[in-house]
Amino acid sequence: MLSALAISNYRSIRSMVLPLARLNLVTGPNGAGKSNLYKALRLLSDTALGSATASIAGEGSLNSVLWAGPEQLSRAMKKSEQPIQGGPRKNPVAVKLGFSDDDYSYTIDFGLPGPVPRTFFDGDPEIKREVIWRAGTFHHSRIVMDRSGPLVKVRNDAGAWQVVHRHLPVFDSVLARASDPFSAPEAFQLRESILSWRFYDQFRTDREAPSRIPQVGTRTAVLHHDGRDLPAAWQTILEIGDAEGLNQVLGDAFPGATVEIRREAGRFSLRFFQQGLLRPLEQQELSDGTLRYLCLAAALMTPRPPSLMVLNEPETSLHPELIPPLARLIERASENTQLWVTSHCEPLIDCLSADSGCNHLALSKALGETQLDDSRSLDDPAWRWPGR
Repeated sequence: MLSALAISNYRSIRSMVLPLARLNLVTGPNGAGKSNLYKALRLLSDTALGSATASIAGEGSLNSVLWAGPEQLSRAMKKSEQPIQGGPRKNPVAVKLGFSDDDYSYTIDFGLPGPVPRTFFDGDPEIKREVIWRAGTFHHSRIVMDRSGPLVKVRNDAGAWQVVHRHLPVFDSVLARASDPFSAPEAFQLRESILSWRFYDQFRTDREAPSRIPQVGTRTAVLHHDGRDLPAAWQTILEIGDAEGLNQVLGDAFPGATVEIRREAGRFSLRFFQQGLLRPLEQQELSDGTLRYLCLAAALMTPRPPSLMVLNEPETSLHPELIPPLARLIERASENTQLWVTSHCEPLIDCLSADSGCNHLALSKALGETQLDDSRSLDDPAWRWPGR
């Protein structure tokens, strides 16, 4: 489980270290930086896929995602006694992301590329440093893998440094290219954990949405991010997952309702039986809210829980009566997986905040900088960034 998320110089986040718990609720007004936290998590997940630098380039280059304010905000600036202005830069341009879990901590440092003649890629970010260290505040004695530019080295069983890569491309992450269960087991463990992260960012429910169309089905332990394999995922839970729990979740939201999965010519479809109706509703007939709730139930009741699941505004298009059941579904799922929930919905926020295990991260913005409110139950985790 992640215990801390650290971000530096990324979009509206100049410097932030977030304490994390089993259930994390991120709230705040529009423009406070909720989406930037979500994007930072996505960017961290891209490191394991080897696409982090491409993701930054796709957002318009490093300069586009770099904190646009001054390197430091003086006390006079914060009190409006002095205009906001920059000065001579003391530190190199860097976007840094990192996290800690129960065993290790990891950071990645993106910087500007050096001058390379005759290239069209001089705007691509470079990975300047990547470090994995044993749990605790960063210290050189805790490092187990260290990447500086193209050179990657690990500590062997005797504690001595061993070079595993001398020419790792500066656009490739250690996690994607140098994680090996034998020579670099720590990097391999972190990579496998990150690869299990799941992001659900508002399931499509329009008329042409894949979730409304019968699909060829196969055993599906992980619901697709757009919900296209909902019937197969639902049936998989019934066969190898918590079928009783899934039916309880369904009944909590829709008393007396049942779901039936049909298979015709290899294609799976879903039928929704509800009290008072003389016939079942096919999945293409379901309301947006009902379809989205069924997708959320299938995602959260997965028989293969990830190390982290991120839900972005799960309350979208749900009727107010479905908010309390949704909160209970989220709390139930948090017993098996770490959850990150971003929400604008006050009733959902109230329901989740009432849970003593909920880590409520309320965001605000001052002078363009995303900040955390002081009303948090968890203390700020100790964090130090490795230098270059």
